Amino acid sequence: MTRRFLFVLGSARPDGNTERLARRAAEQLPPDVEQEWIRLADHPLPDFLDIRHDGIVGAVQPTENDTIRQLLDATLAATDIVIASPVYWYSLSGLTKRYLDYWSDWLRVPGADFRATMAGRTLWGVSALADDEPVVADPLIGTLNNSAAYLKMRFGGVLLGNGSAPGDVLKDTEALTRAKTFFAQDTPLARFPTP
Repeated sequence: MTRRFLFVLGSARPDGNTERLARRAAEQLPPDVEQEWIRLADHPLPDFLDIRHDGIVGAVQPTENDTIRQLLDATLAATDIVIASPVYWYSLSGLTKRYLDYWSDWLRVPGADFRATMAGRTLWGVSALADDEPVVADPLIGTLNNSAAYLKMRFGGVLLGNGSAPGDVLKDTEALTRAKTFFAQDTPLARFPTP
């Protein structure tokens, strides 16, 4: 299967530090690897309603909402999904969290086979944080790892860069160096952390 990367941009700011770092990493992908970039701020999702136990499948069926359908189709078509979210309050941005909330709905969309399709695919993360201590990104990393583990996906880890003001991440030489080989690394199956 030809690799197809879906870059899910979760920042409220266009061309922010997280996106710039993701684009630097994506420049290293071979030319035959397809790339699709979706900025969640340009494709707002309705509030997610968890009605699993109400006997109804899907709060809003993807066929009833063009944005949901586009995101579901792009997610299912990708071999590699890159969540590019800045660290907001120690975790994912609200836009990104809402996108991941829809994954639980997509598990029940008839004919989507979301769980089976995602198994074995790779989830990656790219994030910029405005702190010198990378440990503040642990909740974001844990969310992505655990999401991948739940769906039996591979997890490529999270490429972290430092930056607060626009363009700051381009001064983080360590992050830019890691970006050159980030998508070339082996990706093990994700595992839930052991106590």
